[in-house]
Amino acid sequence: MAEHSKSPRYGFLIDASLCIDCRSCMVACSVENKVSMDSTRIWIKETGITGNYPDLKRFTAPYHCMHCKDPSCVSACTVSALTRTDDGIVAYNKDICIGCRYCMYACPFEVPNYEWDERFPLVVKCDMCFSRLEEGQQPACAATCPTNAIRFGRYETMLAEAHRLITEHPDKYVQHVYGETENGGTATLYISPVPFEELGFPEAGTTSPAYSNRLVTEGTPMVAGAMLVGLSGTYLTIKHLKEEAAKERQEAEQTKASHTEEDGK
Repeated sequence: MAEHSKSPRYGFLIDASLCIDCRSCMVACSVENKVSMDSTRIWIKETGITGNYPDLKRFTAPYHCMHCKDPSCVSACTVSALTRTDDGIVAYNKDICIGCRYCMYACPFEVPNYEWDERFPLVVKCDMCFSRLEEGQQPACAATCPTNAIRFGRYETMLAEAHRLITEHPDKYVQHVYGETENGGTATLYISPVPFEELGFPEAGTTSPAYSNRLVTEGTPMVAGAMLVGLSGTYLTIKHLKEEAAKERQEAEQTKASHTEEDGK
């Protein structure tokens, strides 16, 4: 079974220390995708207000699809509505989706959303603005961010920049790039001045469960076929036993009737 572990071509680097919660990224995403703010592909993670007055602090970070190297959502989708492109973008095809929402259950980052209030609901997630990339433009969120909290470029460049900032400013950042190893690695990378759990980021292991998911989804036809063969065999066996029992009952009744006629004579 295929394993999607190829490094992504593009990557995001999001710096929680630079985010000012202006939400211009959300507005840009809403405009780019022609959806309401309620259906934007970005939302904000935050610590809430921490510390003691007057030394109060609050950190925020925009949050969207992580674009995993081996996406759990893709492996869980039984109709290939979710796919990972050669550039490492986790894309969604609304025309194929059957609304099973397996992707929502599979994603360790709790990214895929569902339009519960729509008459014909669809899954909602970031697609890295691939239509803009084809035109040589950056994703709308990165192009709009006024503080450079959202950066976008080659994956290797973004990862190297994340480590450079952490190394040069050890007192400013947590010594970890979130997304470098989580779920087997992602194209969306984060650095932060506070532990990621304080920002509300989910804990994700370093191994993607996608392989196990594929054993089920890609093996479904094989499993279904095996079950069909097994059930067919069981059915035929039961049918044969029933026919034998019916035949024996018929013979017994005929024998009993014959004996009754003989006794009557």
